[in-house]
Amino acid sequence: MTFAFRGTFLLAALLASTPAAGQPDADLKAAFQSVVDGSPLAQARTGILVATVDTGEVVYARDPDALLNPASNVKLVTTAAALARLGPEYRFATEFLVDGPSTRELKALYVRGRGDPSLVTERLWAVAGDLWHLGLRRVDELVLDDGYFDGDRFGPGFDQEDGDRAYLAPAGALSLNFNAVEVHVTPADRPGMRASVELEPMSQFFQVENRTLTAGRSSRARVMVSTRLEGERERVVVEGRVPVGSRPHLVWRRIDDPALYLGHTLAALLKLRGVTVGKVRAGRAPDEARLLYVAQSDSLSEIVRRLNKTSNNFTAEQLLKTLGAEGKGPPGTWAKGVEVTEDFLAELGLPRGTYVMRNGSGLNDTNRFSARQLVAVLRAMWSRFPLQPEYVVSLPVAARDGTIRWRMDGTAAAGRLRAKTGSLEGVVALSGYVENAAGKVLAFAVLVNDSPGRPGALRAVDGLGAVLAASGAPPAAQALPAATTTARPAPADLEADLPQRLRTYYALARSGDVRNQGFLRSALRRETDPVTRLALAECAYLSDPDGESSRRAFLDALAAEPAALPRLFALLPGEPQPPVVSSLADLGAEGSPEPLRRLVDLGGREIPDERLATAIGDALAGVADSAPEELVAALRAAPPSVGEAAAGRLAAGLSRSDDKDHPFLAVLRAMASRGDEAAEYAARLSAQLDAERPAATSASEPR
Repeated sequence: MTFAFRGTFLLAALLASTPAAGQPDADLKAAFQSVVDGSPLAQARTGILVATVDTGEVVYARDPDALLNPASNVKLVTTAAALARLGPEYRFATEFLVDGPSTRELKALYVRGRGDPSLVTERLWAVAGDLWHLGLRRVDELVLDDGYFDGDRFGPGFDQEDGDRAYLAPAGALSLNFNAVEVHVTPADRPGMRASVELEPMSQFFQVENRTLTAGRSSRARVMVSTRLEGERERVVVEGRVPVGSRPHLVWRRIDDPALYLGHTLAALLKLRGVTVGKVRAGRAPDEARLLYVAQSDSLSEIVRRLNKTSNNFTAEQLLKTLGAEGKGPPGTWAKGVEVTEDFLAELGLPRGTYVMRNGSGLNDTNRFSARQLVAVLRAMWSRFPLQPEYVVSLPVAARDGTIRWRMDGTAAAGRLRAKTGSLEGVVALSGYVENAAGKVLAFAVLVNDSPGRPGALRAVDGLGAVLAASGAPPAAQALPAATTTARPAPADLEADLPQRLRTYYALARSGDVRNQGFLRSALRRETDPVTRLALAECAYLSDPDGESSRRAFLDALAAEPAALPRLFALLPGEPQPPVVSSLADLGAEGSPEPLRRLVDLGGREIPDERLATAIGDALAGVADSAPEELVAALRAAPPSVGEAAAGRLAAGLSRSDDKDHPFLAVLRAMASRGDEAAEYAARLSAQLDAERPAATSASEPR
């Protein structure tokens, strides 16, 4: 049978066939197969294995030995090897050494790193204080020794992606703040004035070039930050615009020289403590240098917990290089780290050559594992009591925390499924543990490659998790989970109050009070009405606009229920910020591909509500000003009928714009003259807009 996903999950048909405790798993296999066959997983390359953690009895399998790209599920392997080889109590040490008996006035203070991935500004401030209390008052040279790792900053797979985003941060034996810098951009009081740009932390390492202007209130924000190393300083170029009265915009970008980043930040903090600091440079600590102070990290178990909860690429690569240095001798390299990990996997019965591992984070198209191999790692870690608690507690909990805190809300998996996520272009993965309704713990791995669409594949994978968690329930209890997870309209007696409830949710979301996030998440978990769910998902984003998981929840909700938007509009007439459309335009104005795809998809739909059609056209026009080339790419990638209809709404939006010579038109003309693959489409789009804008203008004029 086929199975259509709507709302969160429609599990009624599946749960009706879920086996009672103690019965064979045939019905569960049929339910799993129904999810796969009725979702994008059927068209993708999908490897699945579900087995009991104690005996290894296979509950369900689909191509379990296919070697697939596991994305960030590789972190399950990296963290398992780190806990096994280094021990949960392992602590990273950053050493501070001197080459003489005096502490007060030093010719050189040597800082020698051992790969600590968790050192942040707050801890470095405490280190500066401790050094001052040890008597330090003057340092002629601050010498940075990062020789514990080799000089390769970027691991295999990082070269497949251009850019300076924080998740592409380099590795380094001396590192700070995950080797990323915070850039805060705040609008001025009046349009046309330069916006304020501040870095955290600020030091002599950075040279800031601020090209950002303050725009009118109706403009869409677009902040573009680029970083590059020039000599021994990191140049930070900030450009774009932010509207008057808008919130401060926060952007993270990677830095390129971790040791100098740490060194200059330490120098700035020491100066605040009253210590005079001279030159900051790279170098090696002499063998005869005397140890003055050691800064130790939290335990490895705590670092692994943060790594897996947030899927931190930088920390994973630091662990892999540390494994290489500790297991094979310094300097730590990616090759040595992989070799140590392969030794560990061989002990679990996974021979070298049966998988491909090149980096520790799973970034890009670099690694290959099968679902069976990941389940073998999960079962092995479950059976090792000294490691099991630390490993299991590191995994995100469905509908509770980490990268799946917004997923599987309202299903049997909430609070009972712990799993590591994985996501790349065309790749969705989820592997971990789940306790089913009969109290049986299962280990599972789901690897999806070449998926035709991320949202559909994601909902299907979450559906599998929900089915696993609900399995084993007595027949009398099987209807309850289905009733609580099936999307359905609000009861008639609540319909009259719905507009006011929605306004209350939006007021809480826009209040700027972070304490409302938990309430909104709980409301989303309980809600079954698709319109209210869509509104609450937007509220989750509005309450935490810089949070990746809240953005993800909003986009996934829109992908699940786009048909709910017209009714939401009808329930909230006259809102100054059109529900959903305004937030989608804000995200699209950043140039992000998925929000732009969603906005173009909405623009290409038949829309009976003229207010909604107008809002979408205006949103497209606003995005065309902030992210013109990215919008063209989204229109070009859409199915022809969708792209043409969306372009028509864009034309209407441009015709209503205050700027009759909209800059998007000039961008289109420039693109059409380039002679590249997009030039022909840009020329056609320009001609369509020229033809449709006069008609749209006439239609919008009062009669």
